[in-house]
This record gives sequence, C-alpha cells and structure tokens, in this order.
Amino acid sequence: MGSSFGQLFRISTFGESHGGGVGVIVDGCPPRLTLDLKAIQAELDRRKPGQSKITTPRKEDDQVEILSGLLDGVTLGTPIAMVVRNKDQRPGDYKEMAVAFRPSHADATYQAKYGIQASSGGGRASARETIGRVAAGAIAKQLLAKTHGTEVLAWVKRIHDLEATIDPALVELSDVEANIVRCPDTAMAARMVERIEAIGRAGDSCGGVIECVVRRPPVGLGMPVFDKLEADLAKAVMSLPATKGFEIGSGFGGTLLKGSEHNDAFVPTADGRLHTATNNSGGIQGGISNGEPIVIRVAFKPTATIRKPQQTVDASGAATTLESKGRHDPCVLPRAVPMVEAMVALVLADHLLRHQGQCSLW
Repeated sequence: MGSSFGQLFRISTFGESHGGGVGVIVDGCPPRLTLDLKAIQAELDRRKPGQSKITTPRKEDDQVEILSGLLDGVTLGTPIAMVVRNKDQRPGDYKEMAVAFRPSHADATYQAKYGIQASSGGGRASARETIGRVAAGAIAKQLLAKTHGTEVLAWVKRIHDLEATIDPALVELSDVEANIVRCPDTAMAARMVERIEAIGRAGDSCGGVIECVVRRPPVGLGMPVFDKLEADLAKAVMSLPATKGFEIGSGFGGTLLKGSEHNDAFVPTADGRLHTATNNSGGIQGGISNGEPIVIRVAFKPTATIRKPQQTVDASGAATTLESKGRHDPCVLPRAVPMVEAMVALVLADHLLRHQGQCSLW
C-alpha cells in the first residue's frame, strides 16, 4: 500500500508525524554484518528538527530504539525493527486543517482518496516519515562500505537562485557538515543562510537542489528495460517529500551538446576495468552501473506550509483564507541531505543483492 520499498533489501516505514512514533522494518539485510549503531544515530541527528537557526524549532531527540534483528550489534539476517518516539507533538498548531486545506500540501488529495486523514501535521505525508528511511539507509550505507568501499555523499548545491560551483570529486563529508546549510562552498553557504533567514522572517519559504555522488559503486548494478538503475534511483528520491525533479550525469544540460561532445570515450586501464574519459552518463550506461562515480541532482520545491495568508477552500468547497501556525522549515534542503543519501544507498543495497543473486554463479 505504498509504505514499502525494495525487493531483496526491503524496508517498510510506519507512523504519523504527531502519533506515538515513527519507524521502519528492514527485511533482507544479510546476516553477520557488524553494525556501527552510533553511525545510525548520527544519520538521524543530521535529519532531526531543531538542529540550527534555519530549521523548524520543533525539538525532538530522535533517539532510535532497535527492537529486533541484532545480536551484540551483529545482524541475524532476520527483520530489523527500529522506532523513534515522538516527544514534541503540538496537535493544536494544526486546528486549521479541520476547516481548510493547506495549499500545495497533501491534505486535499488524502481526503479525496481516503475520506479520512491524520488530524494534525502531515501524517504519512510529513517529512517525519523519513526517519525510518534514514535509519534504514544508514544500514545500507554500512553494507555498501564494508563490501565494496562505496561512499554515498550529498550536499546542497542551490538555494533559491544561489548556486554553488562544486566539483563532486573533491567534496568530503567534513566540507558538507562544516556549516548549517550543508553546502561545501563556504562563501556561498553564508549567502544561502542569509537568504533562508530573510525569506523565513517574511513568513515565506524557498527550495533548491541537492547533488549526490556515489564513489566506488559496484559495477553491474541495474537491469535492462524496466529495472534500470537510474530509473530506480529516480523513483527512490522522487518519493521523498517536496521533490519535483531528478537529473543524472549531464542531466538536462546534456541536451545542449552534440553526440560527439556528450559521449563518454572508453580509455585503457592497467587493471582492465571499465573507465571513461568523461562522465556525462553519470556512472550508469544502459541502466547498469559502469564503476564511474554516480552523480545525481534532486530538485526540492519551497516548503508548502508558510505563515503568509493564502487563499484556499474548506472541506465543503467554500472559499476561505488560511494562515498556518505550525513549526516548519523555511527551507527543507539542509535536513534533506541525509534523506537523499539514504534513498540512494537503499537502491544500491537492493540492487547489489539482486545482482549477486543473478550473477554469482558465473
């Protein structure tokens, strides 16, 4: 029913934004994988609210509880259940939802589809649902790192109309975490923070673009036709709240090039592995990873809930005006960085297990 993702490395998330808690069940994680539990919590800390002056003031520790699937920190091969309890719920902030639909939010479509919805916050449409994804993604990251040395790293590339010029090959995690907007370009990051604060003071919001690189990806992930790796990556990141666009490699910019300019020429290597002189393909050709870095970009819209008065309708269709009072990020991108990393890691972990199941005999 839309709350599960993956085939062999499969996750199912649960919980609402203002319910008792949110979490995830990870099924299919291989046994005997020693997990760094502190690393799982660290990923959740990067996602949690209230971490800086440019995020929502909601205060949640987001401490993860692992209920099953481990013995002394080692995976058993059985389902891993993780939960985070909600502590700072304020249902009263969402009384307006009972009388009016919030523009560009999920209220109206959920009501039209189900005839009922969570009475406060965004329910399953809230970004709080992504806690389970980030926790599961942290496990996927460790699986990829320990089996293939794979690194998944994302950062904020653009906020509103402020865009950083960044070489994906040079970015390190310490660069991303060096400032609260998670942009490795220090000078541009300062301008981004100022822009977010100014827009927030005006009761408005802004969007932007997150870029993500996968270094040392396994070769051969992805399958022809419907299960191409970039197709599954697109579905994964586009399932995140507030996403509106996906690019890989040269993306839309590649349409401005001729074939002779865009083609990635193969060059010889001492070890005989595949290597290309350029990487306009973004690490994927024919839907299958070629071993080059996978580079994607994800567009996020401005946060839908703002403090400015907005025209809308109530459940009966009558016109009304809504001015939201809930606690919301003026820009979701700084907290969305670990969400993008998690979804990318989950796709790669799932395709890794599928690849081994199909090709390990040969």
